[in-house]
Amino acid sequence: MVTLTARGKQALDDVVATLAMGQTIPGFALGATTSKEEIYFNFGGNKIIDNQSSDAVGPDTVFWICSMTKLVAHIAALQLIDQGKLKEETPVSEFFPQFSNPIILDDVTSPNPSFKPATKVMRVEHLLNFSSGLFYLWTQDIGVSVPAPYAGAHDMKDPHSEFLSILQGNFPGIPLQFEPGTNFAYGYGADILGFIVEKITGITLDQYLQDNVFEPLEMHASFYLSPGLKEKLLPLTLRTQDGKMHLWNEQPGTRIIEQDPSKVSRLMGGIGLYVSLRDYLKLLQHILQILDGTATAPILKCETAEALFIGAQNEDGVKSLGLVTGFAFPGHNCQWSTALAVTMEDWPNRRKKGTGFWAGWAGTHFFIDPTTGIAAVYGTQIMSYIGGNNDIETLKGLTAFEETLYTGLDTGN
Repeated sequence: MVTLTARGKQALDDVVATLAMGQTIPGFALGATTSKEEIYFNFGGNKIIDNQSSDAVGPDTVFWICSMTKLVAHIAALQLIDQGKLKEETPVSEFFPQFSNPIILDDVTSPNPSFKPATKVMRVEHLLNFSSGLFYLWTQDIGVSVPAPYAGAHDMKDPHSEFLSILQGNFPGIPLQFEPGTNFAYGYGADILGFIVEKITGITLDQYLQDNVFEPLEMHASFYLSPGLKEKLLPLTLRTQDGKMHLWNEQPGTRIIEQDPSKVSRLMGGIGLYVSLRDYLKLLQHILQILDGTATAPILKCETAEALFIGAQNEDGVKSLGLVTGFAFPGHNCQWSTALAVTMEDWPNRRKKGTGFWAGWAGTHFFIDPTTGIAAVYGTQIMSYIGGNNDIETLKGLTAFEETLYTGLDTGN
């Protein structure tokens, strides 16, 4: 069983102290676990940048985890597949007819692209492995604004149709970057999976996850920023072009999702969850327990959990995924499974081959390393003009944490 040595714990404490004193990132938290127990958790900084009288970050501080939500939404869909209520080969159009006639854009960056009808059927499996063709339009302001469809007002009566209408825009069909199943594109697949979960179960994605993931794992998490969660929330910080950090206060040119729970009806499985990193670590620990057979009430079948760490992309997909991960992790080849990016080789002094990982737009990260037997979380809350959604200082902290963690492990070898 892997453990953290006393010297390793002290080294991690030193990393936390250095990050807190350096004030290069806002308040933060980080931690690691094995399948048996949490081996480290710590935090630093205050909730409001440059305000030492504001509350300090603590173990229950809540983060808007953005794209770390995707793992949770995919787990919900995978549970329904495990139960026989959903099939990977089912056409998405069986749930939403709007996907019956999608189109393929010749150039997704063009303001007036030419297009042609798609010839392949988009299926549930394509949503899971991000080969559906649904895409985020990457723009220069991506570091300080979420994609526009996430930021719009919510239709309280028909949130699904409203969102799909936003995606379609003025095109005759929902636009895709390529034929389903032929490549990788980072986009709205997890959101559509969440909509499918709601269609099948007849309840909101939030309620489904409360019943089937959050409450069983004793996680306090929600798509609704309730007063209780908001009180513990770490506010967003904006890093401007000059490198300075300021409390985010809806500065011009920036945008986020709707956070008023009374105005939220569209639960976005790709971006919308609020949870403490310590509670998110419980989910990662549970996945490790499923893998090693120690989970008492597993939320996924063992073979389903194992598939989280098996790549599902073709050669073109691997190259396209590399364009996304290369900003934060240059020089590392990755695959995408049914829910995660997966490393294809050991990273020196860091995560091993077969590690599943992903991150959130506002500065949160996680990984699950089945080879070593650990999982970890790390995060802050920052919108950045420097490095975009891969804020340079945030990534420096992640690297220091991860390398120090691995150096301090005793794997029993």
